[in-house]
Amino acid sequence: MRLTAFTDVSLRLVMRLAVAEEGELLTTRTAAGMLAVPYTHMAKAVARLAEMGLVEARRGRGGGLLLTEAGRRSSVGAIVRELEGAGDLAGCEDDPPCPLRAACRLRGALARAREAFYASLDEVTVESLVAAPARQTLMVLREDGSPA
Repeated sequence: MRLTAFTDVSLRLVMRLAVAEEGELLTTRTAAGMLAVPYTHMAKAVARLAEMGLVEARRGRGGGLLLTEAGRRSSVGAIVRELEGAGDLAGCEDDPPCPLRAACRLRGALARAREAFYASLDEVTVESLVAAPARQTLMVLREDGSPA
């Protein structure tokens, strides 16, 4: 299973915000530069994570992004599950739909595999992702996406 680019960007942002120092507020543009993603992709990730209650986005002068307490405590499985959705891994209902869908066992096997994938990520918290040595790397990222 491969995560969408959107989920990847969202997880990178959560990880970077998890190591932000007291009073450090990153802008969406700065975070995009640090994490080497286009601004528009980062803006969409910020909006979705804010909607999920994981990130607080303060506007205006002195504004910026903060990881909420819910974001800090959240499991990676819960975040990925919410961002990726529960759609089929195979194109069973595509146009035209798969002619095997009525008697196929693959769909169920893939659903169980997806759930096992999510369950293994349920054991991983955002805090555990940013423990050393990742913490140091995340903290020294510059706005151009390179380590300091």
